[in-house]
Amino acid sequence: MTTQHTRRDFFSRTSDGLLGAALTHLFCQDFFGGQSALAKEKEHPPANTVHTLEPKPTHHPASATSVIQLFMNGGPSQMDLFDPKPVLNKYDGKPFPGSVEELGNTSTAEVGVVMGGQYKMAQHGESGQWFADILPHTAKMADDLCMIHSMWTDHPNHDNALYKIHSGRLFMGYPTLGAWTTYGLGTENQNLPAYVVLNDPLGMPKNGTRNWTAGFLPPLYQGTRLRPTGSPILNLKQQYDQSTAVTESATRLLNRLDEIHRTQRPHTPELDARIASYGLAARMQMSASEALDLNRETAQTLSMYGVGEKATDSYARRCLLARRLVERGVRFVQIFLEEQPWDSHVDLASNHRGACERTDKPVAALLRDLKQRGLLDSTLVIWGGEFGRTPTSQKAGDVFTGRDHNMQAFTSWMAGGGVKPGMRYGTTDEFGHSVVEGPVSVHDFHATILHLLGLHHQELFYMRSGLEERLTGFEPPRVVEEIIA
Repeated sequence: MTTQHTRRDFFSRTSDGLLGAALTHLFCQDFFGGQSALAKEKEHPPANTVHTLEPKPTHHPASATSVIQLFMNGGPSQMDLFDPKPVLNKYDGKPFPGSVEELGNTSTAEVGVVMGGQYKMAQHGESGQWFADILPHTAKMADDLCMIHSMWTDHPNHDNALYKIHSGRLFMGYPTLGAWTTYGLGTENQNLPAYVVLNDPLGMPKNGTRNWTAGFLPPLYQGTRLRPTGSPILNLKQQYDQSTAVTESATRLLNRLDEIHRTQRPHTPELDARIASYGLAARMQMSASEALDLNRETAQTLSMYGVGEKATDSYARRCLLARRLVERGVRFVQIFLEEQPWDSHVDLASNHRGACERTDKPVAALLRDLKQRGLLDSTLVIWGGEFGRTPTSQKAGDVFTGRDHNMQAFTSWMAGGGVKPGMRYGTTDEFGHSVVEGPVSVHDFHATILHLLGLHHQELFYMRSGLEERLTGFEPPRVVEEIIA
């Protein structure tokens, strides 16, 4: 007897088959660590079935092999520090001549009058870079810096702007620049973390650990936070002394057990990442203590950074530690301040002066030290925050002494690592409010950093649910070739 099938039966069965095929495809993505057939065809596949921190080939010759990011949480004021605007002093105390709505503030009721520059500004070096007088040490390094005055971002709130500058997205859950870098390149020193975070003893930055998350990448690539006080890493020293022969024998046994465990659970990248992390922790017991010991530095070096001085000691130690880490092959180091020290809604003059007193001398010393040791050519140093400040004051109580958030223009600088020294790139309008020439989006910024590291932003991706996820999103960004040496 022949069974009759209706048109509805046919399409019902077809949809089952399509759903099954789609489900199988997604399972394959999970089982094989995010690698697709398309990725296998690429000359430089961005994902491997086994995730490790072993060094990986670049897409093109790299200018930089490591990064130190000096992140200035809160939004430093571009017109008060690096990008002077005489018209602000001309209109000081007067209403903003344009529409206050275009300033992008949270509430136009909080917009005050135009606010003049808060510090004396002068040009420095043969390049004539502008610096406020509260940055005397960094100013001496003017001819080594590439100033980018035309940065802009997509959101005026701290949380979202922080997600954007670190991960290229406005929301949490995405891998950060450091994670993408270690995913793409691995690291040269297998006895130290590839991606290190040095946060402030005064507290965690806004958004906390999400500033250095691996997101949907295997956890092997997330930042390793070193404790700001006491022992940088807990349990770094072994609980009891034992001979080298015993340690090596125990290590071989653990490796055999790990391999048996891995063999019984194939195609599990999370397991590979966990085993690799434990292995790194064991190796760090042998080598990290030396790398983190600042007592090995000369008194002259410690003094140059400002170690032991009340205002600079904390940041100086972290800058010096960053140099020691990249010197030993660590790929990516971030230095954070506490919650939002540059967020100057009230009393900008005092706020920024305090932040500069803490950071200016150590930052300049880091640049000078890297240069003296021949490391600046291969180390890309980045300075900047998540956005800038407005040309108008913001009401706080009955006074107008600070500036509000400005996502339409801010300044960042780079040094070393293949960028042009002594360069000024991009222009803002006469009020320092909006970019008018050479705009650099966050995606452009990230694409340029990856390029300097030898990575192409299109080739660096991770397959997730059928999508090629990238640090720079889906719209092609622009590598800022003009700033590359």
